[in-house]
Amino acid sequence: MPPETELTTDTLSELLTELTAEHRVPGAQLAVRLAGRTIEVVAGEETAGSGVPMTESSAVPLGSLTKPFTATLAMMLVDDGDVELDAPLTEYLPELRHPVTLRQVLSHSGGLASNVPELTDDGISRKRWIAEHCGARALVHEPGTVFSYSNIGYLLAGHLVETITGMTWSEAVGSVLLRPLGIEPSFVVGAPSARPAVDGHNVQLGLGRVRPVAAQTLPLVEEPTGALALSAADLLVFARAQLDGKLLGDDLAAETRRDAVARFEVGPFGIADGCGLGWTLYNEEGTTWCGHDGNAEGTSCHLRFDPADGTVIALATNANTGIALWEDLVTALRERGVGVANYLFSTLPDDPDPVPGEPGCAGTYVNNEEEFTIVAENDHFFLALDGERHSALTFFPGLRFTMRELDGGRMTYTGRFTRADGTGPIDGIQVIGRLARRTGRAP
Repeated sequence: MPPETELTTDTLSELLTELTAEHRVPGAQLAVRLAGRTIEVVAGEETAGSGVPMTESSAVPLGSLTKPFTATLAMMLVDDGDVELDAPLTEYLPELRHPVTLRQVLSHSGGLASNVPELTDDGISRKRWIAEHCGARALVHEPGTVFSYSNIGYLLAGHLVETITGMTWSEAVGSVLLRPLGIEPSFVVGAPSARPAVDGHNVQLGLGRVRPVAAQTLPLVEEPTGALALSAADLLVFARAQLDGKLLGDDLAAETRRDAVARFEVGPFGIADGCGLGWTLYNEEGTTWCGHDGNAEGTSCHLRFDPADGTVIALATNANTGIALWEDLVTALRERGVGVANYLFSTLPDDPDPVPGEPGCAGTYVNNEEEFTIVAENDHFFLALDGERHSALTFFPGLRFTMRELDGGRMTYTGRFTRADGTGPIDGIQVIGRLARRTGRAP
């Protein structure tokens, strides 16, 4: 749909400059493809106070926005006939003992734990890590039954790419996927990249502090989940390649954009309206957009595209407050007639009134090594992580809640409690897409 207000380089540059100043983001890039035109604008610096300007080619750590690239590589193997989408991955990865398929892994429905343990040895190979950590008993949910966001699933997908191609994941991303599109990759871990990545920044708005992040600390074994650094312009090129047949056949490309978890009682609440194969899905006035969000240490990056008309919006920022900038950018674009689909992290879509908390929610919930404890105290509820109170909860109808960090952080996140079989006792909590199951331990 054509915008009501003409978008120009000047108007977008002015908008981005205003938003970076408001959110204390040192530098940002915005790339827009609309009605056959591409506009790219930048604002600020690569590192706060350095005087080095952010450019259209500056590489920003993508965090989880790396995942669609890993998924596309895996789907290219399906397109070539090397991998079956619904075959057990154990047919290709004998070190794996999980009964999961590539479709389940890419749609976060494989029943795998959310995160790799923090103390993972940086020298361990992915093959060995999988052999040691992905036994059948390590599943936290029955495969193919619920959505639960999983970095480990994408670790498996990356290892599958390595096993089939004989390349490392980073070699495959560069040689098979990005360089044919004219994109030179940058990586935040592993061997130094010819194209360096910019610094992330930790912004503390209450204290007025903006501090560069010393380094990205992603474990090397997790490269396929979050190691890429690219520009907003690169993200736009990648999104357009999804639509013009350069990467996948039409039928398979359409399959990646189809909601693979629509039938589940527990879907991607808190992060998206649906989930395809590598893409999270967002609904806007009867149209489904595709995309993904990514937060590395001190960065926030976002991509949306509309397969129906080819509109693409890509934002890359070098600060943790970039996530709030993104939400304000979406609002500003909508006011200008560009109906970007999005899923708000901080508010519930129907804007309900608060309700009293449900006492039955108090308890301890686990997802492998992650533990969430809900503490009820004088009609107030708190989320504790590893024994420390982290957030205050406000309840809304349907066992939904918002959680605000107790340290004064600006961002609010949404979550919900789940019931067994949809109507039974409270048996789970879902926070930022991660589903944790209740244990018998008292809070």
